Amino acid sequence: MAVNIYPACFGLYCGKTVIYMNDTTEIYGECGVCPRGQRTTDHQKICRPCTESPELYDWLFLGFMAMLPLVLHWFFIEWYSGKKSSSALFQHATALFECSVAAIVTLLVSDPVGRLYIQSCRVKMLSDWYTMLYNPSPDYITTVHCTQEAVYPLYTIVFIYYAFCLVLMMMLRPLLVKKIACGLGKSDRFKSIYAALYFFPMLTLLQAVGGGLLYYAFPYIVLVLSLVTLAVYMSASEIESFNDLLVRKKRIIVLFSHWLLHAYGIISISRVEKLERDLPLLALVPTPALFYLLTAKFTEPARILSEGANGH
Repeated sequence: MAVNIYPACFGLYCGKTVIYMNDTTEIYGECGVCPRGQRTTDHQKICRPCTESPELYDWLFLGFMAMLPLVLHWFFIEWYSGKKSSSALFQHATALFECSVAAIVTLLVSDPVGRLYIQSCRVKMLSDWYTMLYNPSPDYITTVHCTQEAVYPLYTIVFIYYAFCLVLMMMLRPLLVKKIACGLGKSDRFKSIYAALYFFPMLTLLQAVGGGLLYYAFPYIVLVLSLVTLAVYMSASEIESFNDLLVRKKRIIVLFSHWLLHAYGIISISRVEKLERDLPLLALVPTPALFYLLTAKFTEPARILSEGANGH
């Protein structure tokens, strides 16, 4: 009996497409790129449809990529609205509405069409995100191009979402801002929209180049950024005690928003694989804020300088 010691197809992602299939027979095409929505799943190198449901970690990654434009919208709205503007809250709600509708529409147009869930392929390793780097050259002369979306649809669905976000923003925000942003000058009221026209291409480039790296690193990015931004906000707002925190409702909202991000990062890192082990970690969410409030009075620059002067 002859044994073929060579793989059915060269390369990590080249496969044979099923041309004909019945109960007993399958006929395959030549080795090449798998159609969109399919990938090879075993050593036989047969292209199989992606019919699995995304794991919790996959949904958390998509949630992170969906939050990026919303957080940037809120940041620039707050940055350009000014303290005297009464339109910031309405613009925040409008940005939330735009991103929420874009997310729903993106799910509805993805496979299976018309339903609020998606079918996907499992992410097995980092190279799944960069299949263009693994096109084989069997004879070291001819390259077999097998570039495909092996992580279908986690790569392209983000681009679709950003496109819908941009379209909805251009349809809704200019008209609304023109009517409600009475506290701002004509040149200032549209600056948050202009900012979005800059950061959406940047986010698209970030997903195109670093999507795979973000997939594995986003839990730590969320956790670190939420800690840093909370410390910067409390320092800039001169919050040194619980009374300072309770003076304004806005400060409490910002605090709870950061706590939600802390919890999101912890859940993403632990993946909640064992409830009895991972859920107690959520008790750590308020710890950074409590630590800051308890130690802020000891790190006040004026106090440090005065104690230093008294020591001399």
